[in-house]
Amino acid sequence: MNKPNISIHQIKIDFNVTDQIKRFVYVYIIEAQHCYLVDSGVYGCERQILDYLEKIGRELSDIKGIFLTHAHPDHIGASAWFQENTGCRIYASEGERRWIENVDLQFKERPIPNFYNLAGKSSSVDVVVEDGDLISLEDGVDIKIISTPGHSADSLSYLVGNALFIGDAVPVKEDIPIIVDEQATRNTLERIRMLSGVKNYYPAWDHTYSKDVMVEKLESAKELLDMLKTAVMEINNGMELPELVDEVCEKMKMPMLKRNPLFATTIESLRKE
Repeated sequence: MNKPNISIHQIKIDFNVTDQIKRFVYVYIIEAQHCYLVDSGVYGCERQILDYLEKIGRELSDIKGIFLTHAHPDHIGASAWFQENTGCRIYASEGERRWIENVDLQFKERPIPNFYNLAGKSSSVDVVVEDGDLISLEDGVDIKIISTPGHSADSLSYLVGNALFIGDAVPVKEDIPIIVDEQATRNTLERIRMLSGVKNYYPAWDHTYSKDVMVEKLESAKELLDMLKTAVMEINNGMELPELVDEVCEKMKMPMLKRNPLFATTIESLRKE
């Protein structure tokens, strides 16, 4: 049997959290006989994805599945639209399912500006997957499920051949470090480093990484965690979280993050023993 021809396409989705905060996320298309999305971008980006499909000679009906790395708005926003208009299956972890299937609950537990304009509406998870699962999509095309929590409670990465889609699993110095569990994040960094057979890494925040570049990014992420942890432990004397966040931001020369609730969650995770 001939090895299937698989192509991977990266689509940059720009969006605004506020008028002042501009962000972007990458959505991936795995193209084989059919097409599969890794994450779906923000609500309203459907047209951009459809235009890209047309450019590569594919149609909306070619999309057969969406693999969600986690439940944050910039990753799930267009999922419901694609599910409703293609009948494609949505794959996600049990721990992220509750926020995917109930965006109102997510907003209650993790409110961010412009939430509904980014998250859209709830979608249904058709297939709950967990670490070690191997999903056969079509002849010769399998996806292995890799548990990589820390950025969120039950984040997943997806391994297709020698390509690993890592979502937001690895924090970067150039961006807001968002983690909910310090030790889980550290374990995830080590797990990604130790995975064998991976040639290319596909993050949600940057271009494709080779193995060598990924090792550099993993070391940089550990250094960032260490710096933040040290700052938290040196400053924390039992003070309230908002004051601790302010002090850490001053020490780290990151004043713009003082009122960011997502960064406050990171500091909260780091001050736990």
